Amino acid sequence: MATIDVDNLPYADGDFYAFEELLSDKERDRLLEVRAWLKAEVTPHAADWWNAGEFPHHMIPRIAELDVMSPVYRQGHSNLFAGLCHAEFTRADTSFATFLGVHDGLFTGSIEALASEEQKAAWLPDIYSMKKIGAFGLTEPLGGSDVAGGTRTTARRDGDKWILNGEKRWIGNATFSDWVVVYARDVADNQVKGFLVDTKTEGYSATKIENKIALRTVQNADIVLDNVVVSDDFHLKGANSFKDTNKVLKVTRLAVAWQAVGQQMAAFDVARKYAVERQQFGKPLASFQLVQEQLVKILGNTVSSMGMMVRLAQLEDLGRAKDEQSALAKAFTTARMRESVALGRSILGGNGIVTDYGMAKIFADAEAIYSYEGTYEINTLVTGRAITGVAAFV
Repeated sequence: MATIDVDNLPYADGDFYAFEELLSDKERDRLLEVRAWLKAEVTPHAADWWNAGEFPHHMIPRIAELDVMSPVYRQGHSNLFAGLCHAEFTRADTSFATFLGVHDGLFTGSIEALASEEQKAAWLPDIYSMKKIGAFGLTEPLGGSDVAGGTRTTARRDGDKWILNGEKRWIGNATFSDWVVVYARDVADNQVKGFLVDTKTEGYSATKIENKIALRTVQNADIVLDNVVVSDDFHLKGANSFKDTNKVLKVTRLAVAWQAVGQQMAAFDVARKYAVERQQFGKPLASFQLVQEQLVKILGNTVSSMGMMVRLAQLEDLGRAKDEQSALAKAFTTARMRESVALGRSILGGNGIVTDYGMAKIFADAEAIYSYEGTYEINTLVTGRAITGVAAFV
């Protein structure tokens, strides 16, 4: 029986409906450059980093050289390019994409959207060059989906300074970041405000969260703020209510939905390769009808998720994307992703539960994507409120 050349299978880019053709020639060339770099520099090592539970700090200067920071705000690319690029990072390694999503999306996005022009001029050059790495401190030990109205971390004005007290949890990059944007409730007016905190400040501590089954490469931390003093110059001048914070979350929710696309592309890559290489009953797994049905289901989920995200990226470029549309995208794409990675793991059988074959890591990491930036349930209720006019959160 002839051996199938897995390196020359059709639809190698996973883009079954040719959505990438909607990019400009310049953007498509840039996407191909990013894809090739990730395939060579990240994918071969991702499982080792994940198994060790360690972040590859030596890769930060390499990412800086790739120059993918702030593709829309700084580089003038389309939101479609930014989304497809983020999907490619996830396709290579979800943990790597999450590191970048925290630094470039949540942290940098907070500065771009909520800092004054003077603050941006002072901070963004080192952020864009990745000389300074950032984290995003919003979620708390007792505040997840309800953090908008339940932020317990406090900020108290004292002359030209602020005193921060409280705890944050699940803060990516926080064990090694230089800065963290902390959102705290002002005790004077009960509004959530944002602050740029130097992680070397007295009273600040970050402890790595151990024993995770997903995103093991990402260094999530518990943060404690014990009378941390921050100059008013480091209060983000445009961050004075949770409505302001939500400007950042709307965009980053889209990025996580793009991660769900990339995760499905990764599952399809691994499952298809395994199906054409693995022999059962004297022939490739790919020759069985049920296996082809599973592969096509993964592909269909991926295409439908990508189609939704392509249109939403276009709406974002037009300035017409709404919070509820981001919420539906995050809920829908992550639900499809969960099904896709389960099908992929099934195709690999027992080999699907060890990281040697790639799928186990993809399967486990999907659970984190499913939960962060708003759970499936919360995003469903945000969408439900938009289409009925009735809130059903409690």
